Amino acid sequence: MNKSYQKLITGNKIYAETKKFQNPEYFENLSKGQKPEYLWIGCSDSRVPANEITSTHSGEIFVHRNIANLVVHTDTNLLSVLEYAVKYLEVKHIIVCGHYGCGGVKAAMTNTYHGFVDNWLRNIKDVYFKNQEELQAINNEDDKANRLSELNVIEQVRNLAKTTIVQEAWSHRELHLHGWVYGLKDGLVKDLSVIHDGQEDIDSIYRFSINGTKTKTPVIKPVVPVVKLPVKKSAVKHKVQRLKTKR
Repeated sequence: MNKSYQKLITGNKIYAETKKFQNPEYFENLSKGQKPEYLWIGCSDSRVPANEITSTHSGEIFVHRNIANLVVHTDTNLLSVLEYAVKYLEVKHIIVCGHYGCGGVKAAMTNTYHGFVDNWLRNIKDVYFKNQEELQAINNEDDKANRLSELNVIEQVRNLAKTTIVQEAWSHRELHLHGWVYGLKDGLVKDLSVIHDGQEDIDSIYRFSINGTKTKTPVIKPVVPVVKLPVKKSAVKHKVQRLKTKR
């Protein structure tokens, strides 16, 4: 058997024995269920493990990961995780965590063809397009990529707030959305301070009226029709008579 593969099996045995040595009832307690307070939406990058970064134990964070930590409204995988975490686990916080040096973000900044993944990364290109004036003013490519990583996280937090799943929870309880970026070079998390706590944090057009919640109707300026005033018959008759006289 391949040594690199066997390393995982051996590592698992060491992990299990260590946990049981520290607490003989560890796995027995773990098997009884989970009640995490956090949902983590992070990048699939192997260098960004949620539990290690936050020094939390198994069962404390419910995790979903994809390339470049995107929240896409047509992604049934993410929406299923989101609904389960919010509705059934009743998490109190959702954290979208990106990271500096993200390969997906860097790839989205170029016109290089990569294959099927380009369809996924187009969501990041949209973020770039919305913020191109700011990004094009940054000369250093690494700094530009890092800023795009931050802007991407901010956009994904907004996308979360626009989902009916999150808004339904807001209609009857507290739920906090956060945006973080993790630094591979120093191991520290940067809180982008883009907390969303309720519908008032998103534009009115995205707010749903759920369970009696009142939302402001989007302001739409009415189109004023051009009204042609009717011409009096007497004036028309007089004009016709003048034309006949000239003939």
